[in-house]
Amino acid sequence: MFPFEAWVNGTEQPRGLGAVAKSLSMDMRANDRKWLALKLEVLAKTPGEESFDMPFPPNGELRRVPSVVAGVAQVIRYRCEKLKAFEGEGGTPVLDAMFSVQEPKTGTDGTLSWTVDIQNPASGEDFVLGLKEITLPDGVTRPYAMFFSGYYPRALDGLARLLSLDMRVMDPAWIGMKLRKLLNYSEPLGDFMAFVPGQRRQQTFPSTVAYIARLIIHRYAMLGVLDENGYPTREMGILEAPREKGEPKVQQGSLCNECGNMTVIRKDGCDFCTACGAVGSCG
Repeated sequence: MFPFEAWVNGTEQPRGLGAVAKSLSMDMRANDRKWLALKLEVLAKTPGEESFDMPFPPNGELRRVPSVVAGVAQVIRYRCEKLKAFEGEGGTPVLDAMFSVQEPKTGTDGTLSWTVDIQNPASGEDFVLGLKEITLPDGVTRPYAMFFSGYYPRALDGLARLLSLDMRVMDPAWIGMKLRKLLNYSEPLGDFMAFVPGQRRQQTFPSTVAYIARLIIHRYAMLGVLDENGYPTREMGILEAPREKGEPKVQQGSLCNECGNMTVIRKDGCDFCTACGAVGSCG
């Protein structure tokens, strides 16, 4: 047996905890045991405003946990271990596709970053979202970690840790998928009016989490990595994108001079782009 979804119920749950569960549920369905174990390990150490003693299964012994997010992660990890979800053979497709498992550390010269202010009058939140960015060997600048500073629900620190790992998956289609799933995340009495990123108009967003996801997608679009809808501007062939029936499967390869995707392979002795179908040199 393998877990495929997590959710939280209750009127007293910390705001943002449901978004953590939603993002973690997508990781459960990635069919990568070590990836899920890594996500739970990171969450289990997430600090909060104060630690507390939590009755832990199966006998209810008290265990000190640093936050509600950490407590939830430790309970989920316990259940996964009971189901032997981390045991057995299997590939690690997501973990193997990361350009860095650990968060890259800066030197004394620091690193590039992008910050934006977020205010939700409905919930009284006023904080800064920050993205740390790195330029990869291919010359493309990518966010590799995110953080918050100011007045915000501390459960969002758990979401930041999850999405920071997602940002370091080589194919941006992965982080694009995770962010798109959060665009419709709603909270009771948490909807508010805010400026649409990149536009001079306002619209209603269902929650602070949804607005955070929209802002991050916009930053990826500014860098030319994703479009404003959260889809990659170039297919890498690592994460299979939805395609029409009968369309050829995109495969990872070298750069195509026609469409700009890294999807050129050798087929029947010729260079063939699995994204656009262009045929190059043969022989």
